[in-house]
Amino acid sequence: MYSFESRIRYSEVDLEGKLTWVKLLDYFQDSSVFQSESLHVGVDLLAKRKRAWVLNAWQICLNRMPRLYEQVRIVTRPYEIKGFFGSRNFILESLDGECLAYANSIWTFIDTERNLPTKVTPEFDVYEFDERIEMNYCARKLQVPEEMTECETIPVTRHLIDTNGHVNNGRYVELAMELLPEDCNVMEVRAEYKKQAREGDTFFPKIAREEDKYTVVMADAKGGIYATMQFLYQS
Repeated sequence: MYSFESRIRYSEVDLEGKLTWVKLLDYFQDSSVFQSESLHVGVDLLAKRKRAWVLNAWQICLNRMPRLYEQVRIVTRPYEIKGFFGSRNFILESLDGECLAYANSIWTFIDTERNLPTKVTPEFDVYEFDERIEMNYCARKLQVPEEMTECETIPVTRHLIDTNGHVNNGRYVELAMELLPEDCNVMEVRAEYKKQAREGDTFFPKIAREEDKYTVVMADAKGGIYATMQFLYQS
């Protein structure tokens, strides 16, 4: 387990003074990066070895969003490495232990020269595992509705790119949530990432509303899917 504490900043909140979904994802992602850095298997070593951990799937569940100036603790708990897959949980909690949000994630270890999955070598298999947390785990693969509405295209610009040279996983969610109704009360976010988008690419978004969720697909011009996201909401 690895954790760090923070205080909700003005730059991280929405119109109501609550932490945004995108910043919640950033906190979770940062905690995994911080843990790897603390174990000396972080960004620089990965780049030197031509390796990267690439997110394959998210499932993030919300109890409540913390508000401006509230102190929080962000926890990450790796629980499995198998072949080229790694799995870890996340928890956002108040300093008195109230669980605000929790998540599951699946990562793929990539050879960045060949752009292919590769087995995790002992050099990077350094994490101590926790038991996975209790939650209703969804399937990694998300179902895409047959009928979807096409939205305006989105150019992939430089500010969306991270140190791996492709669009950061949180930016997909950020772009997709801009397509939802402003009053949509999202309580769970699921995401499946299928291929990497790079600067100069173009997203062709599509959206569909079902009984309790919106599905957003970021596709290329030929219909190939970069990422599929589902946003479960409460009325």
